[in-house]
Amino acid sequence: MIYGKHIRLRGVEHSDVPRFHEWLNDPEVIEGLSIYLPMSMIDEEKWFEKLAQLEQAEKPLSIDLKNNGDWRLIGNIGIFNLEWPNRSAEFGIFIGDKSLWNKGYGTEAVELILKHGFETLNLNRIYLRVYSTNLRAKRSYEKAGFTAEGTLREAVYKNGKYADVHIMSVLRSEWFAKREGK
Repeated sequence: MIYGKHIRLRGVEHSDVPRFHEWLNDPEVIEGLSIYLPMSMIDEEKWFEKLAQLEQAEKPLSIDLKNNGDWRLIGNIGIFNLEWPNRSAEFGIFIGDKSLWNKGYGTEAVELILKHGFETLNLNRIYLRVYSTNLRAKRSYEKAGFTAEGTLREAVYKNGKYADVHIMSVLRSEWFAKREGK
């Protein structure tokens, strides 16, 4: 497990599937995600079964919040599309528990996954895609050290209109410099 001040990242368990199913059928939660159609419980079960076939480094992690001495599932995070020769990977996150939005837990989870990516997996570059309409996420990514690289114009169709997709990344050297206060 990967521990932070308020949260931990741990392997996804079968018991997480019903919560993920609930969250991934909530229009507000999926607004910033590539999911655009309703998901059945069978779809989520099949997703969970496929996790066993993934390389360990690409398995998503559950995000738990410390809550009165217990742990409470609040979302999901992961590194994927690993390119080992380039030491590069993509990253994604969602906080499904809307009562915990805007409280800094997403930013803490991003910081933990970056630490994992750079210190454990020895990556050099971690990138993401964020919709231009998802300002809250973009601010969180910038706070964690991500820099805008470019824009895929009108690359996503959500809620009856097209939106831009921004590509952001953070390099290992930038992340270490930020941690050292430089």
